[in-house]
Amino acid sequence: MAFKRHDTDPVLLPRMKESQIKVVDRQSQPTLKQESERDVFLDLIRNISSDLDVAVLSHKILTNVAILTTADRCSLFLVQGTGNKRALIATLFDVKESSTLADTHKRTEVRVPWGKGIIGHVAMSGESVNIPDAYEYKYFNKDVDHATGYRTKAVMCQPVKDTEGQVIGVAQVINKLGGEAFTDTDEDVFRTYLTFCGISLTKAKLFESSKFSLRKNEVLLRMAKGILQEQSCLKTVVHKILVEGQEMIQCRLCSVMIIDERCGASGDIEFSRVFELTHEQWEKAEECSDEKQPGEISAAHLEQAKSVAKSGKLLNMSDFDSQHSLVVKNGNWPRCKSFLCLPIYNKDKTIIGVMQFLNKLSSVCFDEQDERVFEAFAVFCGLGINNIMLYDNMRKAIARTKVALEVLSYHALASNEETMRIMRLPLPASHEFPSNLTSLQFDDTQLSDDNTVLASLRMFRDSDVIDHFHMNYRTLTRWILSVRKNYRKVIYHNWRHAFNVVQCMFAIFKEGKMLERLSAMERMTLLVACLCHDLDHRGTTNTFQAQSSSPLADLYSTSTMEHHHFDHSIMILNSEGNNIFENMDSSEYAEAISMIETDILATDLALYFKKRTKFFSLVNDQQFEWDNNAHRKCLHSLLMTACDLSAITKPWAVQKKVAHLVASEFFQQGDIEKTHFISQPMMDREKKEEIPKMQVGFIDGICLPLYQVNLITNTQSDSQALDSISCNMQAFTKLCPPLSPLLEGVESNRHNWQMLAEKKQESQSEDTAPAQKSCDG
Repeated sequence: MAFKRHDTDPVLLPRMKESQIKVVDRQSQPTLKQESERDVFLDLIRNISSDLDVAVLSHKILTNVAILTTADRCSLFLVQGTGNKRALIATLFDVKESSTLADTHKRTEVRVPWGKGIIGHVAMSGESVNIPDAYEYKYFNKDVDHATGYRTKAVMCQPVKDTEGQVIGVAQVINKLGGEAFTDTDEDVFRTYLTFCGISLTKAKLFESSKFSLRKNEVLLRMAKGILQEQSCLKTVVHKILVEGQEMIQCRLCSVMIIDERCGASGDIEFSRVFELTHEQWEKAEECSDEKQPGEISAAHLEQAKSVAKSGKLLNMSDFDSQHSLVVKNGNWPRCKSFLCLPIYNKDKTIIGVMQFLNKLSSVCFDEQDERVFEAFAVFCGLGINNIMLYDNMRKAIARTKVALEVLSYHALASNEETMRIMRLPLPASHEFPSNLTSLQFDDTQLSDDNTVLASLRMFRDSDVIDHFHMNYRTLTRWILSVRKNYRKVIYHNWRHAFNVVQCMFAIFKEGKMLERLSAMERMTLLVACLCHDLDHRGTTNTFQAQSSSPLADLYSTSTMEHHHFDHSIMILNSEGNNIFENMDSSEYAEAISMIETDILATDLALYFKKRTKFFSLVNDQQFEWDNNAHRKCLHSLLMTACDLSAITKPWAVQKKVAHLVASEFFQQGDIEKTHFISQPMMDREKKEEIPKMQVGFIDGICLPLYQVNLITNTQSDSQALDSISCNMQAFTKLCPPLSPLLEGVESNRHNWQMLAEKKQESQSEDTAPAQKSCDG
């Protein structure tokens, strides 16, 4: 045998004999038929020679070492990584002779840095140590004993080497049973046995590496097939990639973040879409990943993702939260022990997103093999996303062409002759129009179409923006006429509605003393956004566009009509003779376009519901700051909604007329829906008698929260509702007290609609009573 015999150790053979029964009782151990040390030793070597599973092999090695050295506890640390990234990992720690694999494999993985402590020192030096009292040894770390309450005394560590003499692990035995310290014989037996263990471990690791490579290739082939089959849906492609990622290397959470294409020029990284797949979702075989907004993601994870997107370098970190002093509160983003993030490239080598993986389930951290696998995943992910983007761009181009052809066939820009005719007309002052332009109770019914154009010019002039931005008066006139022409002759969302919205904004500037508060850029962009906010409206909702699979729905997945209104605004601005921003510098122009887009999109009520809580909170808590840009943007959005819905604040005669116009437009859509899509549309013409009731619901659910701080519940009576209104300061009134007529108008109209609704209900009750009486008789 390779190990040295020591006649002075009379206990080795009896010890092996005593352990024979224990070994036979365990299925994984050999039957010891011979009584010589050599035969026992050979049986223990044969015991590990055929195992190719690293976990099973490691457990056998440790239980056999416990028998050979009569140690209380044994651990095996295997080298992971290369170069300065090397560390020693133990998935089997403090194994006893009686321990089963199931008992020990469930414990938390132990990681020891290279060169640190006794284990790290043995691995780095390649030399064994045999310590009678660990507390007197300089490399010993007492923290583990203090944490567990276990007293470590005798320690023996030996390096495990491969056939080339490279250290591939370290075996450690602690506290000799029935003795003070490990003997020279223990040391020789330990060293000799580990020589064979090194050969078996090398073989098992090679086998596992081969299996992993085979599985990786199979997964990548499935991914290639998947992304070639799916060309139309980004979410589907990313889900397939994330599923295969979880299949390959299971982790707590994996995600893909797509960079917003619009941020490329500025250099600031923002993400437009984020897809996540948790290990629990993968286990349940859920058919789609979660899509989240970037704001729902942990700020630290988002920051690292942006850093990787900028640098293009892979990031692999362990104990991420400790390094960032974090306690992550988001339920889907757990405490982060290991973190791997890498960039995704398209075919042009441009970074289009990042992949993130959190908390590898089988290890404390991700290793170099994981990095190589994920790099391959990122390549396929990039191919899939690039193909989808190309397909999406082509689809949008086709849809854009269809929309443009449709628009051009319907609309025309204002002519020079029409522009000159308007310019020759005198421009009245605000108070000289049939209804005062500065009044919050303005009524447009007394104005001709030409007067609406002149009134628009007057509002731009009195808002002090024409001279400030050196607007050409002829260009401004032609632009307003072109905007008017590009409104369709639908029942409600037409030029008159746009004109009333911009008039309300102008009245807020004047009556609310906002001219001094808002900058010239803010005033100008708000006026432009109001005039353009419903350009080319078709008299149908965003939901209708999606149900009818219109080209607009293909072009814009969210806020469909609002995005179209903005794009149509840009089309007019870019038309010859209509660029009212022609004298701005590039930075002013970019700022103006960005603000107009934000303001027009704010008229989508879906976005209003998301923003109003923040605005009300700022006002109620007296935290609104005029010099805070974020607060001002929030105010712009709420101002746009307030003006868009301002018909609800008008005198009763105007409000009643407008309400019936809106209902008629909705009923018209309902007729189409009933014919082509659904049998019972939300706005059914057969329910026109319920308009008063619907108006009360509209006021309570949408309008009142805008013009006051607190909501009114459906359980409140009319008088209770009005009492609630009167005792709450309206949000805009708190900022601008002169705007109280807006709230007063809503209160008055709600009362009138409530009275009509109650009369309708009484009338219906009277009609049903005789019939009921007849039936009873």
